[in-house]
Amino acid sequence: MKLSILCSDPAHPVMPYLQRWVAENAGRHTISLVQRKSELPGGELLFLVSCREILRAEERAAYRASLVLHASDLPRGRGWSPHIWEIAGGAGSITLSLLEAADAVDSGRIWRKLVIPVPQHALWDEINARLFAAEIEMIDFAVAGFGRIDPVPQADDSDAMVYRRRTPEDSRVDPHASLASQFDKIRVADPQRFPAFFDLRGHRYKLILEKIDGPDTAD
Repeated sequence: MKLSILCSDPAHPVMPYLQRWVAENAGRHTISLVQRKSELPGGELLFLVSCREILRAEERAAYRASLVLHASDLPRGRGWSPHIWEIAGGAGSITLSLLEAADAVDSGRIWRKLVIPVPQHALWDEINARLFAAEIEMIDFAVAGFGRIDPVPQADDSDAMVYRRRTPEDSRVDPHASLASQFDKIRVADPQRFPAFFDLRGHRYKLILEKIDGPDTAD
């Protein structure tokens, strides 16, 4: 099959997972991994992974199916960085939805949902590892089942929650509040891209949170 993956940011932490998948499957499929929609060649399947561009209907028509990987239990959690919002709010799992791209953002038919447990101690990189592994599993599922999957419309979305785009201010920590009360906010903050920070005594400080007793190995 002729497959394309559009991931807007070449420095996004999911990129090594996508590059490895392309290398492992290049002998079976013709695969394009691109950063801009203008580079898309057309084909059977298009995967939109952490994509910042909106594809119009005529652009999606270059593929038999255009699919979005979105980390929420749609229709709940449309919008930006839903898994970050939810884990920062105390959630113990992520739901990854594989859906068809549509004119209205995150509104297409669902191909599959996958629940990903997230331990309460998992840090940003451990959360990413679980999410990105599940995204690769979803890509494998779509490729293997293409032509046999029966998508389903999303449930009634009259009360669907839509998350706004996160800003650096959302990673601000209160230096006068307890560490425990802000741990979920701190642990989801990528220290390279969106670090947790606080202002105190006339200066701004960045927080880097690391485990010293080993990585995430169990729930």
